[in-house]
Amino acid sequence: MSFSNFKRSSIIMPLSLLFHLTIINCTLYFFTPETYFHLKSILFYNITWLLITLEFDFYTILRKEKFQTNVRKVLHVYISFGLFYFVYFVFNPEFNISIQHQLYVFLLICLELVIYRWCFFWFRGKYRIEGGNSVKVVVIGLDKNLKKIRKVFDDQNLGYRYKGFFDDNIVDSPTYLGKVADCFLYILENDIDEIYCIASKFSKNELQNLISFADNNLIKIKIIPDNKNIFTRAMTIEMYDEIPVLNIRKVPLDTSYAKISKRIFDIIFSSLIIIFILSWLTPILFVLVKLESPGPLFFRQKRHGLKRQAFWCYKFRSMTSSLDANTKMTTKNDLRVTKIGAILRKTSIDELPQFFNVFIGTMSVVGPRPHMEFHTLGYETSIDKYLVRHFVKPGITGLAQIRGYRGEITVPSDIINRIRLDIFYVEKWSIFLDLKIIFLTVYNTIAGDDNAY
Repeated sequence: MSFSNFKRSSIIMPLSLLFHLTIINCTLYFFTPETYFHLKSILFYNITWLLITLEFDFYTILRKEKFQTNVRKVLHVYISFGLFYFVYFVFNPEFNISIQHQLYVFLLICLELVIYRWCFFWFRGKYRIEGGNSVKVVVIGLDKNLKKIRKVFDDQNLGYRYKGFFDDNIVDSPTYLGKVADCFLYILENDIDEIYCIASKFSKNELQNLISFADNNLIKIKIIPDNKNIFTRAMTIEMYDEIPVLNIRKVPLDTSYAKISKRIFDIIFSSLIIIFILSWLTPILFVLVKLESPGPLFFRQKRHGLKRQAFWCYKFRSMTSSLDANTKMTTKNDLRVTKIGAILRKTSIDELPQFFNVFIGTMSVVGPRPHMEFHTLGYETSIDKYLVRHFVKPGITGLAQIRGYRGEITVPSDIINRIRLDIFYVEKWSIFLDLKIIFLTVYNTIAGDDNAY
């Protein structure tokens, strides 16, 4: 077998492990030599990396995985290694290395590992395009799912070589290979590696015969279930003994690791804002707001949060008191907005007291924006899947806000697109996504937002 046709290399992952350990050890050798020449340091760094990657199954890379997928697992490994890295220095003060230098070395290691990851997937993609590490596949049965799975097969970076499909109904298609009865001989003659079978097209006995044929000829068979149009991008399969159960909506923030890491981040971030900004800004705004209009400095309003539970949401008061404050959204050139309030709203400073909500746990720094109770009651019956956004805590900023969907609802598409982005956030949450949203929120605040009024 030639190298170009070598389909699965058993040394790819061991080589990746070797490269990772080389990167870590070389960086530590050149930048912290005073620690690296101790045997205990060498053992600690290498064993820690091995144990962490083993725990997170880091070196199991699926064929469909790309550089931008499984980012959460990569972050878990880097963050976990970082925690042990810094703890090591805490318990070994004799090395006398500044925290700034430790941070610099750790970030350098992370950067080098990311660069290696990008190079790995780039070279793997090029290698597969040339024909290496590929698998030849056929599909047995025809339904609408075939068009969707063809999009995966047609991505040459993934290494699939789609040969065509079999179906008892003759189809005018360049990839139609014949009736189901013809598939067995074709599969053997063409050295097919994987069979994808449309479950809805076959009886139990027919499926069992296909499985037996594949098993007896060292061919992998994969069953595409009849989805009844209920599959979603957030769906997962859970095994209850031998019974597969579809979990239609998996929420990443349901995991203990995600809840703890997000909560720790919220506490630290909100504490910094409260101590270094709100501590001196609050008394200044108290004077300015009081000088312009009577009333309290803080405005509080009942809003719906996690699992639709009501909580008091706090803001700096930016409007005069009115009877419709809990039912009417702010509109452009709203006469209720005071002069100082207009500045607060334009710069989003009026939202800063919500960091108290974050600190006590009723909100998060990032998440779907909480709506007034009045609006929730209306939208939950008129907007499809509206309440999905309540699977997670509401946030001071969110994905919808950085995409321009904030403030007044002028047309139905405004709220529909806002909910669509909220649901995407719920389904695809990651620490990286939170950091990206925070960065773009700060950028938009500095650059100015036309919808901030």
